[in-house]
Amino acid sequence: MKLHLREAGQAVTDHGGSLARAAALFPHAPTPWLDLSTGINPHSYPLFDLPATAYRRLPEEARAQELAAAAARAYGAESAAHVAAAPGTQILLPLVASLVDPGAGKVLSPTYAEHARAAALAGHRVEAVERFEQLFESNLAIVVNPNNPDGRVVPRARLLELAAHLAKKGGLLVVDEAFMDVGPGGESLAGDVGEGGIVVLRSFGKFFGLAGLRLGFALAAPAVAQRLGAWLGPWAVAGPAMEIGLPALDDRKWQAAMRETLRAEAARLDGLLERYGLAVSGGTYLFRYVLTPAAPDLFDFLGGRGILLRNFADRPEALRIGLPGGEAEFSRLENALENWRKGEGR
Repeated sequence: MKLHLREAGQAVTDHGGSLARAAALFPHAPTPWLDLSTGINPHSYPLFDLPATAYRRLPEEARAQELAAAAARAYGAESAAHVAAAPGTQILLPLVASLVDPGAGKVLSPTYAEHARAAALAGHRVEAVERFEQLFESNLAIVVNPNNPDGRVVPRARLLELAAHLAKKGGLLVVDEAFMDVGPGGESLAGDVGEGGIVVLRSFGKFFGLAGLRLGFALAAPAVAQRLGAWLGPWAVAGPAMEIGLPALDDRKWQAAMRETLRAEAARLDGLLERYGLAVSGGTYLFRYVLTPAAPDLFDFLGGRGILLRNFADRPEALRIGLPGGEAEFSRLENALENWRKGEGR
């Protein structure tokens, strides 16, 4: 599938998490919604009172450097000089794609649709490819690792081979590690960006459960990180995001405990789904991926009961299901699945 520049200006591709869309699709659904359509941790990092200066004053450059250093420590980059902080990784996508001249851009797919759109906005001739080997033919290659929505992981060794190949012809490998906080950390390329030719994207909001904070990072060689920072301009990250992000990134105890919690809850969700004939074929600890011919029916049935899953127009047999946020939400999902199995309301 190829995406042309004129198509890139179209509306942002539909994503999970839109309760307005859910309400339009299911106007009679009971509320509050149980939103399982995202890959965001339902157990957010504990919030705390912020100093008034976080809102009243522009962030100091010294504080921004502290944030970059904390991100480097948390993600395994060599130093703060290898980090460009941004108000979420979404805003970085077209900037990163603009680091190389327009040419053949290939995205390992199926995956997060915004990468292709952003690369097309940067002028690339974008093609979604399904085989890793096809990325060697590009000058901009994009891999989401672990992948959204199926959790596929490309080994670090293969990515480094691709990066070296692209670098020889002035190309760039972009690796979106938005879900690497709950992935196999040894496969991360965060520590490999210093040689150039690689940009790694890391999302704060997903693992820390604070998507609305809008905080993300590009990890790259210092000259590239500096260039991205210049494009973003001063005060790119809001003061409140800095003040919450700094302690969270350094809180290794919370992070380790949360990974264990998410691992256990993902296993519990697997067991629940499998009891109702929904075999899990992939995902991460933040979401599960199910392939079933019953996907459209299940999406509609649960949606009518105020439970939103993530469906895909181009893959009608696929569903992505986020983690319920506690006993009440697990029970609500289980009761709805039991009613679905009984055929109630159909």
